[in-house]
Amino acid sequence: MTALALDAEDPVLDAAHRRMRARAREVAPALREAALAIDADPARMDDHLGNPAFRLFRAMGIPERFQDERNRAEVRGLPRDFLALMICSMELARGDAGTMFAAPAPALAGVVVRTIGDERQQASFYERIADGATWAFCAITEPQAGSDATRMQTALTPADPGDRSGDWLLNGAKKYVGNGSRGGVGVVFAQTGTSPLGVRAVLLELPAPGAHGEALDMIGLRGARISEMTFREVPIARDRLLGAHLPATRRGMWGAVTAFYGARVQVSATAVGLAAAVHDYVRAERRTPSPAERRVLETASLRIAAVARLVHRTALLVEADQGRGDASALCKLEAVRLVRDVTRRLPALLGRGALLDHPLLEKWARDAAALELMEGTSDIQRLRLAQDFARSGTVPAGRDTVPAGEGG
Repeated sequence: MTALALDAEDPVLDAAHRRMRARAREVAPALREAALAIDADPARMDDHLGNPAFRLFRAMGIPERFQDERNRAEVRGLPRDFLALMICSMELARGDAGTMFAAPAPALAGVVVRTIGDERQQASFYERIADGATWAFCAITEPQAGSDATRMQTALTPADPGDRSGDWLLNGAKKYVGNGSRGGVGVVFAQTGTSPLGVRAVLLELPAPGAHGEALDMIGLRGARISEMTFREVPIARDRLLGAHLPATRRGMWGAVTAFYGARVQVSATAVGLAAAVHDYVRAERRTPSPAERRVLETASLRIAAVARLVHRTALLVEADQGRGDASALCKLEAVRLVRDVTRRLPALLGRGALLDHPLLEKWARDAAALELMEGTSDIQRLRLAQDFARSGTVPAGRDTVPAGEGG
């Protein structure tokens, strides 16, 4: 790929993280090779499951103690911290963001399970994911309530009303669930009562009686198979409720909030990688730019590098303090603004019909628009930051609350 300012060394990255970047950069072209085929037919994945970038992305999301030898070999000698995962995501998205999200991987569900699941629940989840042919889903958002926990309608009720310590039944509907139509294992959030502390997360393996997923007709990030899911009297064994070993304040939406904070940084890393992909492509196609065009490319290159450094530093902040919702909100705002600007402006350097003549650029424009909607829109992030400022006069670390509409 063509060099740009993003390739300059960031002092935050030590030798181990530079190895991570080099490894992800090595396999990223395999995502671009599959990009248009997956965008055209995201349901047909059998031919792509052996993609080397899929293997790396999956292995980076599985904790070392749950890895089998195949996944362990993919990341041997590489760092496994949150910064490393963000570097990996950024470089793979530079290959193709939509194809990266099509990979069978732990994704957001993995963060929730790792945060509030006990050891047996984590082992069960990651054993399913390790085969490289199982997608994970995380079902939070609802058709009428969004991600507002106070309005959540999906419910868990005791299978035997006389015994609240027994098994449960899951009823309700979720929407905008990544890989919900093809997931094999995932997390569903539901209410067990009327208070915010009544929100619980369950680990659900599919297929299951009463559970159904249907892919939505998406324009951007089609490989992610954004879906709607319905649950009618789905039996949930009591050992599938996540967080029973934790205090009540840490069992439900706290896990979702913590996952959101990390997921926002990952969306930011993806946005930077996608912006870099557009820059790479336009610069390669526009071999002899005019001085004015060269300035446009150089300005975009510097912005991409600056936001990449912001992502690196935000990853360190969020890993050190999982409550840093302020940092992740600011990071996503800047990264999404960057990718929208780049996908709007740079293709124009290739002429009026650039999006028709260059299918990848047209696809990337659609994917960039979809990133705005993931893990809270820009307006939601601004609302969150304004609420923090109104309370304290500064932008403090995040709190364990989710403004209505936040989530994925």
